[in-house]
Amino acid sequence: MGEPSEQLKIPQRESGKEQYLNSNEFEYQEKLAEACGVALERRILAFNLQPPSSQKEDLRQLYNQPVKPSTSIRFKRRILTSPERILDAPGLLDDYYLNLLDWSIKNIVAIGLDQCVYVWNADTGNVTSLERTNPSDYIASLSWSYNGDYLAVGTSDGDIQIWDVLKEQKVRSMLGHTARVGVLTWNKHIISSGCKDGSIWHHDTRVAQHKVAELIDHTSEVCGLKWHYNGEQLASGGNDNRVNIWDARASTPKLTKNNHVAAVKALAWCPWQSHILATGGGSYDRHIHFWNVNSGARVKSIDTGSQVTSIIWSKDFKELLSTHGFPDHNMTIWSYPTLNKVVDIPAHESRILHSAISPDNQVVATAASDENLKFWRVFQSAKKNEKPKNGDKENTGSVFDGLTIR
Repeated sequence: MGEPSEQLKIPQRESGKEQYLNSNEFEYQEKLAEACGVALERRILAFNLQPPSSQKEDLRQLYNQPVKPSTSIRFKRRILTSPERILDAPGLLDDYYLNLLDWSIKNIVAIGLDQCVYVWNADTGNVTSLERTNPSDYIASLSWSYNGDYLAVGTSDGDIQIWDVLKEQKVRSMLGHTARVGVLTWNKHIISSGCKDGSIWHHDTRVAQHKVAELIDHTSEVCGLKWHYNGEQLASGGNDNRVNIWDARASTPKLTKNNHVAAVKALAWCPWQSHILATGGGSYDRHIHFWNVNSGARVKSIDTGSQVTSIIWSKDFKELLSTHGFPDHNMTIWSYPTLNKVVDIPAHESRILHSAISPDNQVVATAASDENLKFWRVFQSAKKNEKPKNGDKENTGSVFDGLTIR
């Protein structure tokens, strides 16, 4: 670039010698240099052999860092508000207190339709009918084991059946309840069942005398039941508007909450804050409460405006999804802990009764009294959808490959 004096013909000051322009030219050059921000006695972009010692390492770290694209450039999340697939579910009972949909870790969807249990293998597209009750009975609940090998089925006459889905065989029946079993949940080899009479039983599937504990506190039908993923606590909700938290080896509740003013079916443990439980109330309540089960405090609440039928936490986003009955029949995604509404999705023509999430935690299935089973990609993760590195086996199949239902 040279020196400013060479560019602007400013007088040189070298070895004590000065060359002068006439006063008008010199004044013009000074004003021009000032307007351009150029110091008359300094060089532009002067080169130094070394940066100041105090900044040497910082500059080296700064300029040696690779340039990374921003997250928004790499992946921009899109929440689809229309289902990927809609399947017929004829004979689905319109009963808020039942639990008739579950999705196993092996990517198999199970649904109870009146007197039958159907399973769809989402990888192969195979459809199997496992159970047909007596003409006077119906399927009231179902739940997959933690490893996806067995399906527990509860019936309206109080029977609990264990099915080996691969062999399409009933392994055993566990009798004892005198009323319908509307909810089931697994804790390793233990199945816990919630009954219409308000009782909760623990069944050990390894022994002949399967009943190993009975929990008595609810005064009406138990319609919500969920083990914590660490197996140490059980949450229950009932038609008595009560929420109970039970320690695994206790027969009396650790905590009892009576803040809801309608039946509590929706229960969900937060996967990234192990002490947080979300509970949702029915038509006259419409609230989701968030509980710290260590302190017993209610930490958050939200009025959803509709009957809450289920809650699912995302494992990849700080969000949860709630499904609803009257009056809106919608799905809503909420951020947590701000509880800002991320998106509201009109989902069904009538109330959503059940929901389940896929093994990759991206797709949610919903079943409603309009006899439709719908699949929604609402938690699509950038990391899980990245192309595999060289040498990695690419799995290009969708959870819906070959899936058909009639």
